[in-house]
Amino acid sequence: MAELAYRPAIGLAQTLFKAWDLKIDLKGTENIPRSGGAVLVSNHISYLDFIFDGLAALPQKRLVRFMAKESVFRHKISGPLMRNMKHIPVDRKNGEAAYAHALDSLRSGEIVGVFPEATISQSFTLKSFKSGAARMAQEAGVPLIPMAVWGTQRLWTKGHPRHFKRSHIPITIRVGEAIEASRDKYAGAITRQLRERVQELLEAAQRAYPVRPKGPNDTWWMPAHLGGTAPTPEEVKAAEAR
Repeated sequence: MAELAYRPAIGLAQTLFKAWDLKIDLKGTENIPRSGGAVLVSNHISYLDFIFDGLAALPQKRLVRFMAKESVFRHKISGPLMRNMKHIPVDRKNGEAAYAHALDSLRSGEIVGVFPEATISQSFTLKSFKSGAARMAQEAGVPLIPMAVWGTQRLWTKGHPRHFKRSHIPITIRVGEAIEASRDKYAGAITRQLRERVQELLEAAQRAYPVRPKGPNDTWWMPAHLGGTAPTPEEVKAAEAR
């Protein structure tokens, strides 16, 4: 039943990508295992990141079950789709249930998608990582698969309007080699290693990105340390504290 919903959703997404004329540059898909459980870990800069993360698993004929906030599952349209595709609802007031659900999925051989930053990074830089992904991988005995996306923020991100016109926007995706989540290591140490690897992949995606801002009014999607006008992590924290 899940795949009866998932396959048409993939087809719809691919049709939209073609209609928007997105230029997708995807490398490293061979690092996603063809069978068995794994935790797919990505940076988070757009509301659409889960779609592109899932796209990276298709060449290996895998589907990803994403952990997503519980409110998405209550929506009258997205809710039934999310449930039928076996995505995992996360109630931040009761995270234990989502954690147990994800473990069951991993142990049954599924790939579970996780955004360890928890929320979209408005600075478009990596925030700190929560240790849940590493702990799940350790407990389920599965690898962590790091990845990074870049360019998705130009389509739809927090604090900016959606941009779904035919605009030829490039999307760069990089998938890294698996990281073993050994049980004899601290989850915190594995999480630091994971974040470092995602950072390397993010920088590689940024270097490979084929375009730069067109002018002063088009610098919002670039992080400050790369010459853009996105808020710095410190400015984001200050705004959230107000």
